[in-house]
Amino acid sequence: MNTRSLSFRLVTWYAGVLSAAFVLLGALTIFLLQRYLDANLLDTQARRARQIAGTLISGTGRAAEPALAAQIENLYSPEASGRFIRITRADGAAVYVSGAPKDEPFDPAQVPPVRLAAVPSSRIVRLPGASMAVAAVGATGAEGTRYLVEVGASRSGIEATLARVLTMLALGLPVAVLLAVGGGFVLVRRSLAPVARMAATAEAITQHNLSERLPVVQSGDELERLSLSLNRMISRLEDALHGSKQFVADASHELRTPLTVMRGELENLAQDAQLTLETREALGSVLEEVGRLIGIVEGLFALSRLDAGELPAPYQRVDLGELATVTAGQMTLLAEDKNIRIACHADSGVTVEGDPARLKQVIVNLLDNAIKYTPAGGRVRLSVTHSGADALLEVSDDGIGIPQEALAHVFKRFYRVDGSRSREQGGAGLGLSIVESICSAHGARVEVSSAPGQGSTFRVRAPLVSTAGVSA
Repeated sequence: MNTRSLSFRLVTWYAGVLSAAFVLLGALTIFLLQRYLDANLLDTQARRARQIAGTLISGTGRAAEPALAAQIENLYSPEASGRFIRITRADGAAVYVSGAPKDEPFDPAQVPPVRLAAVPSSRIVRLPGASMAVAAVGATGAEGTRYLVEVGASRSGIEATLARVLTMLALGLPVAVLLAVGGGFVLVRRSLAPVARMAATAEAITQHNLSERLPVVQSGDELERLSLSLNRMISRLEDALHGSKQFVADASHELRTPLTVMRGELENLAQDAQLTLETREALGSVLEEVGRLIGIVEGLFALSRLDAGELPAPYQRVDLGELATVTAGQMTLLAEDKNIRIACHADSGVTVEGDPARLKQVIVNLLDNAIKYTPAGGRVRLSVTHSGADALLEVSDDGIGIPQEALAHVFKRFYRVDGSRSREQGGAGLGLSIVESICSAHGARVEVSSAPGQGSTFRVRAPLVSTAGVSA
């Protein structure tokens, strides 16, 4: 998973915010529920305390205090009902204190007293192992004696309720978060799916299919505007590239005839016996440069035809191994002039589909490039083999090699690793561009591996075709 992707960051942010919101909502729910239940319990105890004060204490004098305990036991049964009741005179003497309840964990004797001057009051009392809600009110007896009436009840029911709610939240909130995050992830993926489709289409667009356009997202938002803007940009690029290719095609076509005429006239002029040696040398230099210009123009013309998708002949089945062997034999004289040996190995039955003349041009250009940059006494190796479902043509040499930073540029037009060196060798930087264009037109791909001082290897992979049913 790419932790730096936009979808991951959006989902993470969404999950974090949602989890925090759910946790805060759960905590607020627990807090408010506890406050509500405590308030209800305290209100109940306060009403009961006022009831005792109004019905039992108001008509009781000190002489009737012993009978008060029996009345409270009969009416309220504190031990059985789990209540706490304590009645105290103003001088601090305890008139009645309920006993320990049967089903509650608190000890009434541990409930701290409250001052008569502080009543009425309601409070939560924390005891060892339990907590209580206690309400206190004041009362006046028949003889004007002041009493303090305290009534309380355990909070165990509230705590049990809060525990159940907390358990439900602890189980439900993660499930809710997971469901929400899953839905958010699906939503983000669906929202970004048009961007992925646009990226895939843009990746597939090259100079050979600039007529393709990105899918337009009919959303009426920024994505739709982005897709429309990118399509307009591609249209402008297509127009610019088409104009550039058209200019190259027209220029190379128009230059071929005058350059050919110039070379013919110069060759005729060079045969004049009356010319001086200096003039002949000057004419030879001019002829050499005219020949270089003709080579460049022919290369540009070939590239323009390939860019336009024009091939001079229909495709046919070609034995690539046989073609490579014949071509290597024809290039032997050029290699021997530099004392370079060409070693050729070709498997039988390596058949591809294409234009034989163009495929031969690929082999010629690769061999010519290898011979140019291999020192005298070196060796150039040409091989044609099967490689899975592909035909593999390799041309390797013992030459000067190519720097790592230049490998990505060797197939660009007019690119030369060392301009001065390439000029001395006669290269114009178009041979490998022509190779790549021919390979692209044949559904093949060309790649290079090299290191300075260790030579270079060019590999062409073309789809194999079946030879079944083809007559010898």
